[in-house]
Amino acid sequence: MDALPVTAESGLDPSDPYAREAQTFPRLSPEMAERVATYGTEERLTGGTLLFSRGDRNVDFFFMVEGAVELFDLDPEGNPHVFAVQGEQQFTGELDLFTDHQILVSGRTRGDSRVVRVKPHDFRRLVSTESDIGEIIMRAFILRRVGLIRHAQAGVVLIGSGHGADTLRLQSFLTRNGYPHKLLDIDVDPGASGFLKCFELTPAQLPVVIAPGRNVFRNPSNAALADDLGFSEAVDPEHVHDVVVVGAGPAGLATAVYAASEGLETVVVEALAPGGQAGTSSKIENYLGFPTGISGQALAGRAQVQARKFGARLIVSRSVTGIDCKSMPYRLCLEDGRMVSARTVVIATGARYRKLDVPDLARFEGQGVHYAATAMESNLCHGEEIIVVGGGNSAGQAAVFLSRTVSKVHLLVRSGGLAATMSDYLVQRIQSTGRIELHTRTEITRLAGRRFLEEVTWVHRPTEEATTRRIGNIFVMIGAEPNTDWLNGCLELDGKGFVRTGQDSQGRALASPYATSRPGIYAVGDVRSGSVKRVASSVGEGSVVVQAIHGFLHPGVV
Repeated sequence: MDALPVTAESGLDPSDPYAREAQTFPRLSPEMAERVATYGTEERLTGGTLLFSRGDRNVDFFFMVEGAVELFDLDPEGNPHVFAVQGEQQFTGELDLFTDHQILVSGRTRGDSRVVRVKPHDFRRLVSTESDIGEIIMRAFILRRVGLIRHAQAGVVLIGSGHGADTLRLQSFLTRNGYPHKLLDIDVDPGASGFLKCFELTPAQLPVVIAPGRNVFRNPSNAALADDLGFSEAVDPEHVHDVVVVGAGPAGLATAVYAASEGLETVVVEALAPGGQAGTSSKIENYLGFPTGISGQALAGRAQVQARKFGARLIVSRSVTGIDCKSMPYRLCLEDGRMVSARTVVIATGARYRKLDVPDLARFEGQGVHYAATAMESNLCHGEEIIVVGGGNSAGQAAVFLSRTVSKVHLLVRSGGLAATMSDYLVQRIQSTGRIELHTRTEITRLAGRRFLEEVTWVHRPTEEATTRRIGNIFVMIGAEPNTDWLNGCLELDGKGFVRTGQDSQGRALASPYATSRPGIYAVGDVRSGSVKRVASSVGEGSVVVQAIHGFLHPGVV
């Protein structure tokens, strides 16, 4: 029985996960099936039995012995649509089986069936213990989620202006958190008006997110949307965790992977989405092990799946607003008032790009001024002239990436060149790309436009010559400011606000180069004073700090 109503032979794009049926919907060997059976219980079910429903949490894993299961999603009206069928020796599930999130799809038996039902705890034990089976399951789950995203199945509909700040905010939030969705841009999509009429919406009420069952969320905050869609996780404020990691960038995710894999109860708290600043990088080409490059979002996606596989929990869309560090265990306050307690804390909040010192900047943020250069932003400026501001690797990666689809990239830097701040491979690529024009010792002085950015003026400082161009999109990637405001004096910071580590206030060496002025609190990655601002360095620090955590939790053992 086909896993899907379409196959690669029917013209499906070979890069589409649904064309890779043997990996996306694999069949386990009889020997593997016998091993799976030892982790669950066999059941006989009549046709039409509902195994799980969209919105459920902590659902079971089902291995099909006989018969089949239909997987279906719901359209905005709540009507079911079968999009896949799992037959004998195949299995159900996707990435939400590793989380406490609400699942995206429903499943029911097609005809009388015989299944092995594996409970969530036993499923995690299966994946960890049976490494060959676990590898097949993990690959399939990742590809299935990619397929749902690519085909906008089992997700939501976002309606709004494609250039609107809140539409872009919601689209970015859904994209970076790997939640399937379809954007209906009222400026260009003829189908948008039909949705507005059907749901009795006016343009003034946009943007809206429409979930199955006619649930309409009008311009929700990121946190509210995460709650509404069920991918926020609850946490017991009285329970004391071994490790709380603040920030899910490369450093934080590395800490989570290594801490959880070594048996430490680990929770990661992230304000926006896994990946941090690196998650906005279009392509990282100098990261070890990826000779053809990898996007920051893909790297973060794989890392968070890895962390969840070992049992780490991620609380996404919640900022940490403060920490009580006067007594132990430490207690961290989240923006919604909830508390998280831990024996140790790893600060991995990274840094954010500085903002341009230009009048009216705030008015155009999200509506022409961007701090990320991913495929989503690239679609906004196809065929147009754009500006990238900055001389570091992130700016170089953005300029090269965007040059593929825009008519011209103006790369503006305040210094006299790129060699001192950018990797040579990027400098060479910029010099050989005809669509990129470098402007040295140049600054933006004026932004103009009615609703969206329409015009930009920059000045070449040595000559004070001003240039004004019709440009609607600027990508700002200048410098770094640490995300340490929430510490409120708990830790010693350097003059720029980065966390001091490795020495106490008298200059004496601490037990770990990542130890802070408070015992049991560590800082890794870009937020740490003196760190090398590179993805590989952040990952290294995030992994190595776990040894110090073990030493603190179990003195004399490590």
